[in-house]
Amino acid sequence: MRTVAAFTDTYLPTVNGVSYTASTWRDRWCRRGGRMPLVYPAADGYQPEDGEHPVGSVRFPWYEGFRLGRPAVPDAVERAAPDVVHAHTPFALGLAAARLAARSDAPLIVSYHTPVSEYAGYVSDAFADAVGVAADRYERWFLNRADAVVAPSQTAAERIDAEETPVYVVSNGVDTDRFRPVGEHAVTAFRDRYGLPDGPLVGYTGRHGREKRLGDVLAATAGLDAGVVIAGAGPATPELRRRTAAREDVRLLGFLERNELPAFYTALDAFAFPSPVETQGLVALEAIACGTPVVAADGGALPETVDSGETGCHFPVGDVRAFRTALRQTLARTDVLSDRCVARREQLAVERAIDRLGDVYETVTHA
Repeated sequence: MRTVAAFTDTYLPTVNGVSYTASTWRDRWCRRGGRMPLVYPAADGYQPEDGEHPVGSVRFPWYEGFRLGRPAVPDAVERAAPDVVHAHTPFALGLAAARLAARSDAPLIVSYHTPVSEYAGYVSDAFADAVGVAADRYERWFLNRADAVVAPSQTAAERIDAEETPVYVVSNGVDTDRFRPVGEHAVTAFRDRYGLPDGPLVGYTGRHGREKRLGDVLAATAGLDAGVVIAGAGPATPELRRRTAAREDVRLLGFLERNELPAFYTALDAFAFPSPVETQGLVALEAIACGTPVVAADGGALPETVDSGETGCHFPVGDVRAFRTALRQTLARTDVLSDRCVARREQLAVERAIDRLGDVYETVTHA
């Protein structure tokens, strides 16, 4: 197994798909006998494990929970003499990854997790368009420096403008050892712990970003015969609190520990996912692995991630009436759809992603 130096500007304790993917891929790669030293921005609340290398960082002022790491290559990572360098970011630590790849004469792989232009509105509402154009240009420049780009879905791959740089589709994958349907006792204990009502539940967990359109969840569930549970946190949380203050059917659970999520997903009868900007939607994969059908917007990669009629259904982005109808239809078929979700678990497993990732590393190393 090869030595791969990984760099990410988003890592634990920050909770999102990038941090969990980088962490899970590293864990599985090392389990197979490879080495994957990982460089990430230091942050309070997380102690690095062996092989994790924090660097100095500063808070990114426009995006809560995001930190900019100093674009440095720790000596221990340099001494590891990597066969491959893998950047999960185009930002500061992505630049450090590119420098290490050049110095080591090692191929540079870049993961395309989120379009850089998606952050434009956080930097400036007034100049979002101009910032977005500049971000797209920078992203194109960075991706064209890579020997290969890895995208989590075909939808995301088709969006990438990388000229002659080859693009490979590698799903983020799900830790199916962790994310599986839990028993009735665990679900009851979870409901009791958070005071959740009896009866059907519709829910969401993940980052509360403005781009996720979580207000659509509140609008679509108004008058629905189901409780609503929303976990997670982010810039949109204050607005969610304001809008749910008078809603007795809605519970905001805040951040859930990773070991609570299987019970959360299993407790739901439908996972509501109105975001139109996902490059795959890791929380959708986790919900499906726990046997919970997903009602997803038909934007971004979610039409690819959620198989309509099998693991959930779709509705037009922003169409609250269609969203409500889709939720009702899903709640009426939860048992059937749940069984079909469970049947897809093997296809979602992160082990398949690591198989594919290893193939990409071998391809670029021998190119």
